Amino acid sequence: MLERILALSPAGMAVLDRDLRFVWVNEALERLGGVPRDQRLGKHLRDVLPLLDLRLDAEGIESRTREVLDTGQPLVDHLMRGGTKAHPHRPHAYSLSVFRLHDAANRVLGVSFMVLDVTDRWRARERLALLNEVGAQTGSTLDVMHTAQTLADTSVPRLADFVAVDLLDSVIRGDTPRPGARRDPPRMRRAGQQSIHAGCPESVAETGQPVSFHPRSPETQCMHDGRSRLEAMPGASISSWFATDPARAAKIHEFGYCSLILVPILALGDVLGVVRFIRWQLRDPFEQDDLLLAEEVVARAAVSIDNARRYTRQHSTALALQRSLLPRSLTGGSTLDVAWRYLPAHASDGAGGDWCDVIPLSGARVAMVVGDVVGHGIDAAATMGRLRTTVRTLADIDLPPEELLAHLDDQVLRLIDEEQTADPSLTPAALGATCLYVVYDPATRKCTMSRAGHPPAAVITPDGSVTFPDLPAGPPLGLGALPFESAEFEVPDDSVLALYTDGLIATRDQDIGLGLDRLRIALASPEVRLDELCGTVLDAVLTGRPDDDVALLLARTHALNEDQVATWELASDPSVVADARSLTADRLTAWGLDSLLFTFELIVSELVTNAVRYGNGRIRLRLIRQDTLICEVSDASSSSPRMRHARTTDEGGRGLFLVAQLARRWGTRYTADGKIVWAEEHLPANGTQDRAN
Repeated sequence: MLERILALSPAGMAVLDRDLRFVWVNEALERLGGVPRDQRLGKHLRDVLPLLDLRLDAEGIESRTREVLDTGQPLVDHLMRGGTKAHPHRPHAYSLSVFRLHDAANRVLGVSFMVLDVTDRWRARERLALLNEVGAQTGSTLDVMHTAQTLADTSVPRLADFVAVDLLDSVIRGDTPRPGARRDPPRMRRAGQQSIHAGCPESVAETGQPVSFHPRSPETQCMHDGRSRLEAMPGASISSWFATDPARAAKIHEFGYCSLILVPILALGDVLGVVRFIRWQLRDPFEQDDLLLAEEVVARAAVSIDNARRYTRQHSTALALQRSLLPRSLTGGSTLDVAWRYLPAHASDGAGGDWCDVIPLSGARVAMVVGDVVGHGIDAAATMGRLRTTVRTLADIDLPPEELLAHLDDQVLRLIDEEQTADPSLTPAALGATCLYVVYDPATRKCTMSRAGHPPAAVITPDGSVTFPDLPAGPPLGLGALPFESAEFEVPDDSVLALYTDGLIATRDQDIGLGLDRLRIALASPEVRLDELCGTVLDAVLTGRPDDDVALLLARTHALNEDQVATWELASDPSVVADARSLTADRLTAWGLDSLLFTFELIVSELVTNAVRYGNGRIRLRLIRQDTLICEVSDASSSSPRMRHARTTDEGGRGLFLVAQLARRWGTRYTADGKIVWAEEHLPANGTQDRAN
């Protein structure tokens, strides 16, 4: 009965003597291995194993069996994988258990082993591992193309010999999927592919290239109806891909089949693309279980692809918003040569709150500003845009730098109140900002700077020396109730001013002091073109991808020469109006601007008359010929002139109205000892400033 039980056992069993020769084999082992009993009996284990599968580790299995024979310690549930004579192209898994045999006197007779086919259990475990790996690997990135390539890499060779992932163009751009009408082929792109052969010779398109499908092709139909397909094709259909490799083509003809699975990529009801799984060698064609596995693999990857698509959309939206809020170009006219760089940090939010700007002011002056809003993302970019607009508005009314920052601080406080009302958990520190505001006057060659918690500007003189002017630090914007101060100093002509955000000098691997030293060394080449200097600074100061956004603004100063500025001191007497007209006429004639004589004499007459009538102390008249012709009349009064709308019977009140009609722009700015009323006019085509004069 015992012998019959062993012979009829569904588990493959054999008995080996002390030399590891086969002395007994049951029928189940013959069926499992595909090697007849007469080819086993009397032969060593190491001679029989290669007959079963060349991929089995014959020496390793024999050494383990010998160890059981020597030690008596049984080997239990040892997993073996490979094909057999019965199923050469279908991988199987077997559980091997080996134990030592003794007689009644406890003498060692040999060993017996038992083999069980655990292919189904092994495949279930492999499929679960594949699903877990696909979910983990594809979810590790938010890049659509990388996610698709990861899906292909993970599926080869564990599921297929070749995998191609094709996505809709709109998905790769981050837009909402639009497969198109059924009669029109969708616009698609190869997002990822992998093959068991190097270089993907099976591919009909390179990764990133457009792919096209016929409107009635299985791929197009699969995307339109959202249903997977399992198809078998003759070997000749795929061997044509190897026209340049006859040996491989012959091998495929030998297998005689090509098995194909098409699975649509679906996410929340939207079709994102299609995945092709192709199998033709070293395994059997796809079965229904493989189709279910492929669908589950694609379903898990589809979630990651859709997340990457949505992130791409949000990322692109944030960057587009930031680009729209940042200046498209910066120019300082003939007063400043300007170059700038904005380098976003590699952050998940994509956009940040750094910005820089150049703003023309009255009197040929130019304002430069650089700022940094705390945080990243759309909120930071939107806050940056609001602050940049506020700075431009405040600069347009000619506020001194310290007053401008005070008003900007008020605006930040209002923004903080709005945000904290919507989300009480936010703190002012999470909504703050820093700013540096600089005004350059080419007529006096002086710079006035004020900062709110921002790194100081750098000044590079023509001889190459780099200094960081000592400015009052000022509190960051958003704290309130603390004053801002400014400092004024003279800069030589052709000096370079460098404004930047703290992302340039403060990184994880260096403190601000080291960053400033690197910046000083990198800036010590003022003769270099500003565009080249920007690149040199970024390469020299940044040691890698910045942790924070970086904004860098470089401006080379060009002072006005003596021939471009004319200044006269006038007494506060009505008789000086005629003198002012005469002096203006002489200067405009000397500048070759006779076409502006009548207009500008009238403007000067009205502004000087207002200063005599309503101002205090002596009057100063200054004419500036730069990109425009500018007239400035200053006095000691701090009262601002107001344009009146005179009635037809009024004898006065039309002076500023005439100035507003005749001049391109006009306005008032305050000084430490009074105010300046100015007006400017376009130069005629033949009267443009020539700096060589």
